[in-house]
Amino acid sequence: MIRQEFARIDPKRRSTLDPKKRQFANSHFHEVDYPYRLNFYGTPPTAEITLEQFEQWAIDRLRILAELESCSFRNRTPAETVAHIKPLLAKYLPLSSNTSASSNLHLERKKDHYSHFILRLAFSSTHELRRRFARVETALFKLRFQEDDARERQSFVGSLNLDWNMLSEAEKRELGEHLLASTPGVRRLEDESWFRLDWERVPELVETRRVLVKKGKAYVPSREQVSVALAEFTARLEKGLELTSRALPRLDEDDRLTPILAHLSKNFSTPTDFSSDLSSQVPGATINAGSIDSLSAHYPLCMRNLHLTLRRNNHLKHYGRLQYTLFLKGMGLTLEDCLVFWRTAFKNITDDTFNKEYRYNVRHSYGDVGGDANRRGRGYSPYSCQKILTEHPPGPGEAHGCPYRHFSIDNLSSLLQNTGVHDRDVLKGVKDDVTAKRYHIACNRVFEWAHSAEIKKVKDDGTWSATELDTIVHPNTYFRRSHALKNLGRGKGEEMDVGEG
Repeated sequence: MIRQEFARIDPKRRSTLDPKKRQFANSHFHEVDYPYRLNFYGTPPTAEITLEQFEQWAIDRLRILAELESCSFRNRTPAETVAHIKPLLAKYLPLSSNTSASSNLHLERKKDHYSHFILRLAFSSTHELRRRFARVETALFKLRFQEDDARERQSFVGSLNLDWNMLSEAEKRELGEHLLASTPGVRRLEDESWFRLDWERVPELVETRRVLVKKGKAYVPSREQVSVALAEFTARLEKGLELTSRALPRLDEDDRLTPILAHLSKNFSTPTDFSSDLSSQVPGATINAGSIDSLSAHYPLCMRNLHLTLRRNNHLKHYGRLQYTLFLKGMGLTLEDCLVFWRTAFKNITDDTFNKEYRYNVRHSYGDVGGDANRRGRGYSPYSCQKILTEHPPGPGEAHGCPYRHFSIDNLSSLLQNTGVHDRDVLKGVKDDVTAKRYHIACNRVFEWAHSAEIKKVKDDGTWSATELDTIVHPNTYFRRSHALKNLGRGKGEEMDVGEG
């Protein structure tokens, strides 16, 4: 006889369960108040936003994080980093203080809140992404913390309930000698106040011997408050990222968000250029089939390698032709001139062979032929650094791809020297960047060396903003910026140089 379990619930009656016991039963969707400019991002957002806002807000924040990481890789000083990042923050991720009386105060803080959690979703999948995201988010928080109004900052810190125990005057006198000895720059107890907390919460201060440690407690001067806040921010963020990574499998069923998040995480390792006007004419440049050789002096190394290989062999394989054709299209070369360029470059074949095997592909890239979607979209877009690095790695006999990634160190050094880069410090820096897989940083390093005098001039004159000198992540941006810098001060009516020599 089968024993019946009366405690078991009939599946047909499951709807009678207490709704509070169901997953997400207590979810309430509402707007969040933002009383402070700073945020520890402890509460996930729950109000609705559009998919367009979801993607654009994340992209704007990603620009800032990518630039912060770039500044770190280039060993910029804190002052240089602040000077570089502040204009970008004002453009892409503004965050006004309470005293500013800005009409967009709530929207700015909402965008900051949501964009953080969107990127947290995108960068929780692997340990490496979580580590890098926590590092750059901490750098962003530090920059904002130091720039914040002192009164607002103190109110924000007080709202965190960080369990800081301020020392009484009696405790200060008791530990006075040790406190003064362990706090550089303080000569009198009256000039500073200290608080006590577990030493594990301030490892950075303990490591650099800037605090007194006694019986498991660290005695931290008030001026080091930023270090304590940063350590707490990082600890909470890392814990939040771990929890997010466990929840990621639930997102696999959402075909709206998954592609966006995958694209964002890919761009964090290899930033992409979100500019939509790359195919417009370069101001002042004469771009036609006959000027390409001279203009190649302004090419990034990937396109310079393709051009040199083409001139040496009078031929490029399929992906090399495609990558170079789209770059020329992005420069502003017309379809007719592009066909003339490729025909004259392929000297070893007949017109009939060129028309049968190569002409159609060039026209297809420009959107002159093909399906309706291809023609409406005006063909393919020029490849970004991200696409060149991550798609179609070159095989034997192929010249496409990124030399910083796909060349050996010896071959890369030879190519750089053949294109005029002989500075030992630059070559060593490039080697270090490539070893650390910071390929776009290596490319920017070469660009900054080749245009150091011009960059210094526009910075001193103030004629270029920080956004016009941000990290290059697209070959066509490299070309346009190089051409503009090498032709500074020339009016529209003057003939501009097309090459460096």
